[in-house]
Amino acid sequence: MTKTQNPNPNPNPNPNRTVRFWVLALGCGIWVLGFLGVANAQFGRGDFANVPTRMAPEVFPDRHFAVCRLFYTQVRREESGGGWRTDYPYGEINLMTRLSEMTRTAISRGGEEGQPNHYVVRATDDALFQCPFLLASDVGTVGLSLPEAARLREYLLKGGFLWVDDFWGTNAWEHWVSQIEKVLPPPEYAIEDVPLDDPIFSAQFLVTKLPQITNIGFWRRYRGRETSERGSDSEDVHFRAIRDHHGRIMVVMTHNTDIADSWEREGEDAAFFYQFSPDGYAVGINVLLHAMTH
Repeated sequence: MTKTQNPNPNPNPNPNRTVRFWVLALGCGIWVLGFLGVANAQFGRGDFANVPTRMAPEVFPDRHFAVCRLFYTQVRREESGGGWRTDYPYGEINLMTRLSEMTRTAISRGGEEGQPNHYVVRATDDALFQCPFLLASDVGTVGLSLPEAARLREYLLKGGFLWVDDFWGTNAWEHWVSQIEKVLPPPEYAIEDVPLDDPIFSAQFLVTKLPQITNIGFWRRYRGRETSERGSDSEDVHFRAIRDHHGRIMVVMTHNTDIADSWEREGEDAAFFYQFSPDGYAVGINVLLHAMTH
């Protein structure tokens, strides 16, 4: 994979103006109520156990943007975690849908309803190198073999991009570090905290604070008043990254937050949507655009 010029220039170079437009759009009651009315019928939410796994083909149907979900072996358990299936597939489906609406990005679509194409891929699959963007959740439970680590390292150094999300607390963080260091060992590839003035936070929307987004079950349990799923052990949200030797971000890590739940569950509860989805999509679309253009 190689770096390319941005095929989808920012349609609005003024981040503040874009944020105001986004807030206005999300504040339209008719739009939200209409979306909530069709969400279950359109996406089939709630029947997660019966979602078919769409393995990535060795040749994709087109060269438009698609998200691949990393399939991995789960070697430990985390409360409310679901292993590689966490936030799959509606997190990526909804994120790509909003990406196509809020930017000029051409996304890959298929099927009779034109749903965004989304795939599951193993690190050892040849199809991995067809994936422009790799997503993984609940990575505090992942176990990577040495062959898997070697293939992921090759993918990332060739220009691939990995975003890991939805893992909470010290134990999950330390376990994830033990696995990603098999892929990109220190000190050559250091994990760094990304400051809010980094260009990734203004690719389209101006992000001035990292949102702590909880899963919808936790949110309902505490009626939206609490967002730290591990109490004092997950109070601080981290946006961390690993860069290549040219400074390009290869891996993004959003720790102590569940950004993808703000996409996955956007149509299930209006209050949840208003509290989390605008901020979650702002981060998500910024990361996608940065990955595609750097």
